[in-house]
Amino acid sequence: MVGGGVGGLATAIRLQSAGHHVTVFERNEVVGGKLATYVRDGYTFDIGPSLVTLPDVFDEVFRAAGTTLADHLELVRLDPQFSYRWADGSTLTVPDRDDDTAAAFEAFAPGSGDQWRSFDARGRRIWDVAARTFFAGPMSNPWALAKRMRSPFDLTAIDPLRTLHRSATSFFDDPRLVQWADRYATYSGSSPYAAPATLACIPHIEARFGCWYPMGGLDELRSAFAWVASQVGVEIRTGTEVTGIEAGERVTGVVLADGARERADVVVANTDAEHLYADLLHDSVALARVRLAKRSTSGFVLCLGVRGLTPNLTHHNIWFSESYRAEYDQLDGGSLADDPTIYACVSSVTDPSQAPDGCENWFLLVNTPQGIEVDADAYGDLVLDRLAARGVDLRPRIEFRHTMTPTDIARRYRSPGGAIYGTSSNGKRAAFVRPANRGSKPGLYLVGGSSHPGGGLPLVTTSAKIVAEMIAEDLGR
Repeated sequence: MVGGGVGGLATAIRLQSAGHHVTVFERNEVVGGKLATYVRDGYTFDIGPSLVTLPDVFDEVFRAAGTTLADHLELVRLDPQFSYRWADGSTLTVPDRDDDTAAAFEAFAPGSGDQWRSFDARGRRIWDVAARTFFAGPMSNPWALAKRMRSPFDLTAIDPLRTLHRSATSFFDDPRLVQWADRYATYSGSSPYAAPATLACIPHIEARFGCWYPMGGLDELRSAFAWVASQVGVEIRTGTEVTGIEAGERVTGVVLADGARERADVVVANTDAEHLYADLLHDSVALARVRLAKRSTSGFVLCLGVRGLTPNLTHHNIWFSESYRAEYDQLDGGSLADDPTIYACVSSVTDPSQAPDGCENWFLLVNTPQGIEVDADAYGDLVLDRLAARGVDLRPRIEFRHTMTPTDIARRYRSPGGAIYGTSSNGKRAAFVRPANRGSKPGLYLVGGSSHPGGGLPLVTTSAKIVAEMIAEDLGR
């Protein structure tokens, strides 16, 4: 296993539990990939994923190892889920349950309660079909998807031919709620003006299955994966970088940074597909195919230790830009947004252990183009100025700030351009040009955010299931 991200660990657990001997090589000192933590002066920040959805996906992996997710984590279902704030001063706080959500939308904009119910019903239909088709197996070509469909109507049900923005405008009259729906494209590092309406299943998933937080922080999930992997017998070697993959007609093993060679019948790459084919396997044909897929956005991160408590703050918060169209025009053009949408996770609202008494741990994230150089001090000031203009002036209360730029993300995770989610969902062909789970050589497999079905904790864990099933089929066990 090249890389010990969540996708790699989930694959390793499944394969080891099925009787294979698995060794994970991780270049960093801890496994978990982007599921990472920054700790300073009594503050703890989740600097990767900050939200757990579809916990049953993780529980299925743990059950394959003879345990359960609940044996290792205390998961709390968040209520409210998010607070959304607009430039006009309006706020929508989304509760956890369907009836309450419809009422919140109706109170926010008369008539929108029923519109939300219709939008959610469409999301339910998309999810119910996608779960048994798109997410149920590999996507090497359109026929792979077609074979899992029960009827031609399944294709129209997942709404792949119009954009998320176009779908949102067909359901909501209020432009603020269109922007609310459009934001879900960012879950895959994509643009609502280019990503398919299929992504409308994401808000439905949150409404139906909940938004969850593991007490102690997302690092508890990382630790649980690592512990279960070790318990079933996976050999985990941290601080050990793979610098090459050896192959003839099929892969035969890996080369480590110290020159050592490790033989293997199967190599699973839990690393960016572009890095895999450019730097490890040196396969120019496969690399050219991979580069057909568009990279996801990157991000600019601010971790702030903040004195005092902020009124009306929730665990997850969004301050929208005045114009999403203008923001994405800049991002798509390769520039930083002048007026960025700001996401803030303040987990100390739910879990006081994440900050000193009377303080808050602010994790701020704004979208940026991948591959861009960012002046961390200047752009950090801009983000804080924008928050202050919205009535939340953290500047006098900040004890420290820690930043991450696209360059930092690229360096830390071997992610070209700092693309957080690997490949984006932009364009009608995105699902079919995303790197396949079966690699360019027999015995090579890809798992993780840059391969099918995409980025995010539930999807990379689903990717692990797909890869483990492919290996079982190919090896006959």
